[in-house]
Amino acid sequence: MKSLLAVSRILDRLVNGAGRLAGWLILPMIGVIMFDVIMRHWFNIGSTMLQELEWHLHGTLFLLGLGWAYNKDNHVRIELVSEKLKSNIRIIIELTGIALFLIPYIIVIVTFGYDYFALSLANNEISASQTGLPMRYIIKGIMVFGFVLLGLAGVSRFITQLAVLKGAIPDPDEHHHAEGHS
Repeated sequence: MKSLLAVSRILDRLVNGAGRLAGWLILPMIGVIMFDVIMRHWFNIGSTMLQELEWHLHGTLFLLGLGWAYNKDNHVRIELVSEKLKSNIRIIIELTGIALFLIPYIIVIVTFGYDYFALSLANNEISASQTGLPMRYIIKGIMVFGFVLLGLAGVSRFITQLAVLKGAIPDPDEHHHAEGHS
């Protein structure tokens, strides 16, 4: 179990590092949005390239932050039932959810997403707009990478929850549930 927990810590560092790095994308995204708004409102100059850059930055921020949010338990969760359950039951539900839903979903998304990325790269795909961004494959590759990070976060969480269930480590989430939120 110790070696699995060491793997979990490595996965957490990777996922959390990518999430922190993605957080810095908010600054260029704000800059691009502000510049775009100023150019549109005061100079009546629109740019498809800037608009596409905005959603590429937003998408990258979101996709690279998915795993980090999952690691930090900052994702949407239905607490009405789970907060009333015993710790072992919550853990079994989480393990089941990861094994039956999250990991298979990630495998499907990454498999098909990689195909879209590879096709886009092979064709040097560009924006459908003549004045849009080139290299559309970059955002498609980030999509795949973001879901890989989410999958790694899921594997790490699975290992951690399994260790808690076996009594190898204390439940790191117990204080959240004792306070009535997570």
